[in-house]
Amino acid sequence: MAWNEPGNNGGRDKDPWGNKNRGGREQGPPDLDEVFSKLSRKFGGIFGNKKGPSTGGSAIGLGVIAVLAAAVWGFSGFYTIGEAERGVVLRFGKFHEMVDPGLNWKPTFIDEVQPVNVQAIRSLRSSGLMLTKDENVLKVEMGVQYRVFDAKNYLFSVTNADDSLRQATDSALRAVIGDSTMDQALTTGRQVIRANTQEAIDKIIQNYDMGILVVDVNFQSARPPEAVKNAFDDAIAAREDEERFVREAEAYSNDILPKATGRSERLKKEAEGYSEKIINGALGEVSQFEKLLPQYLAAKEVTRDRLYLDTMERVYSSTSKVLIDSTSSGNLMYLPLDKLINQSQATSTKPTTSSSSYGIELEKTETPTPVSTSPRGDTGREGRY
Repeated sequence: MAWNEPGNNGGRDKDPWGNKNRGGREQGPPDLDEVFSKLSRKFGGIFGNKKGPSTGGSAIGLGVIAVLAAAVWGFSGFYTIGEAERGVVLRFGKFHEMVDPGLNWKPTFIDEVQPVNVQAIRSLRSSGLMLTKDENVLKVEMGVQYRVFDAKNYLFSVTNADDSLRQATDSALRAVIGDSTMDQALTTGRQVIRANTQEAIDKIIQNYDMGILVVDVNFQSARPPEAVKNAFDDAIAAREDEERFVREAEAYSNDILPKATGRSERLKKEAEGYSEKIINGALGEVSQFEKLLPQYLAAKEVTRDRLYLDTMERVYSSTSKVLIDSTSSGNLMYLPLDKLINQSQATSTKPTTSSSSYGIELEKTETPTPVSTSPRGDTGREGRY
């Protein structure tokens, strides 16, 4: 029966430590020797000692407790480091070693492990009112992306590496803005300011060896004071329009120049072809006359007449009428070849009554004022075929 249950005189007959209340007097808590004696008796009963307390049973009980405590202590030392992390082991608060990802073990209460993510990209922002080289005030905002590449230096080189990087970024940004004009910070010099700021940050953190690598620096915004904001907005808009017009002109130039270049190349090739054609034709004629020269020297009259006849044949082959001059009279006759050709085509389809054996009629004309070409002074005669 519990000491506080009914029937136990309200719990007055027995205190919570198992002492009886004799004579109604209050008894204090038992001493430590009595407590250990009771524990020894209990453990002795568990392990087969039924005769009461003994020194051997107490030793066995304490040994079991020690084994259980050692097992719990051993299992509590297992821990896992993630794939993207590196573990920094501290032994009694002092750096001991670095551990790789995976399952590891440490002695509990002796070593402490701090995992550090060395692959995650972290970011911070720096902003504030800054003075430019031309004594103007700008509100500048910049973002920095970085990661940890040395976990030991990240934890122990400085008190707080993230806060130190923030201060270094603010210092570098103010130095770069102080060397730039307001127009550069607002318009054309933004990329230069960004590159210079990243270079300055790298130099600062390299001196402190914080185990941090700056991945990228983004120049987010730079705004002028409100009093001149509208004027600078107009300037920026004008600059953007200028760049747009330049790009449009470049696009037009890129469209026209290839066409003009192609056209000029085509004309050049045509001219070269025409030049080669004329030159080759002239060379051919020269070669022809060179081959003809021995024949001309051998028979000048015959060669001259043949050349004349060949030339006349070539000239009159492209004309529709042939003029025939009678040297014995002043009459001029011509052959209407186009009509003769049409007539010959017509006579080929039906019989003709022409007196000419070939179906060709000569059309005769007489000059208005016949001129005698005969040495006898005869008047003009009718043309002959």
